[in-house]
Amino acid sequence: MMRNGTNTSFDALKQIDAGVLNVGYAEAGPSDGPVVLLLHGWPYDIYSYVDVAPLLANAGYRVIVPYLRGYGTTTFLSSTTPRNGQQSVVAVDSIALMDALKIEKAILAGFDWGARTANIVAAIFPERCKALVSVSGYLIGSQQAGQVPLPPKAELQWWYQYYFATERGRAGYDKYRHDFAKLIWQLASPQWDFDDATFERSAAAFDNADHVSIVIHNYRWRLGLAEGEPKYDELEQRLAQAPDITVPTITLEGDANGAPHLDASAYARKFSGKYSHRVITGGVGHNLPQEAPQAFAQAVVDVDAY
Repeated sequence: MMRNGTNTSFDALKQIDAGVLNVGYAEAGPSDGPVVLLLHGWPYDIYSYVDVAPLLANAGYRVIVPYLRGYGTTTFLSSTTPRNGQQSVVAVDSIALMDALKIEKAILAGFDWGARTANIVAAIFPERCKALVSVSGYLIGSQQAGQVPLPPKAELQWWYQYYFATERGRAGYDKYRHDFAKLIWQLASPQWDFDDATFERSAAAFDNADHVSIVIHNYRWRLGLAEGEPKYDELEQRLAQAPDITVPTITLEGDANGAPHLDASAYARKFSGKYSHRVITGGVGHNLPQEAPQAFAQAVVDVDAY
């Protein structure tokens, strides 16, 4: 079994214009293989998949691992495009990337923001999604849902969201973005013993000029403290209905996930196609693909056979 940390880099990254972005991405595997799109979260980057990608490539898949807007080498084509982080726009970015790469259909897999993005594509554009692997299950939200208070202990886990709601929080994240990200890694994966080199390799992605704006907008939008772009209103209205996901799906959860997450029983009914849930044991936290690459890659292979 491959342990995490076996691989330290991807082949040379590629760039392509896609929608409003110039997207930086890693690619592995045969160019004519079935496509898997691997989507990272916050505060993480493409290196969450540095061990997953070769496993899938060796199994015959064409693996695409993009930097999301505001991360790494992904940049905006225009200085006038709003630095928008609302949930629907990241999914639209993914469709635009698939279009640019002439990929009609792909397996989508992700965690954190990446899982939410994959959920949205699967729910709204099922013709583009062959199957889904989603860490922590069903993550589609809405501004309305964001207005509902949680019990105090649950609210405590979202402390950074409330910090980001303030200008002090924006300034603090900008000033201490590496320290902030490392703290989130430690809280979200309390048993993951990552080294400094592993963290710094990913933290470089947060030096993107648009990173702070995208992150702050994302969390403020969730609370209704920032507006989205009107052209995505119809899409957000559909997402606010919490649409079922019909494509074959495997959801995953680490047994030591320190980030906010629901029990699988709370969302299993949202997956109306062939579905299964797996708990990955061994002290696995929030960054599941990097902490348990073998289990994550196996889920992709298995859901492809559903």
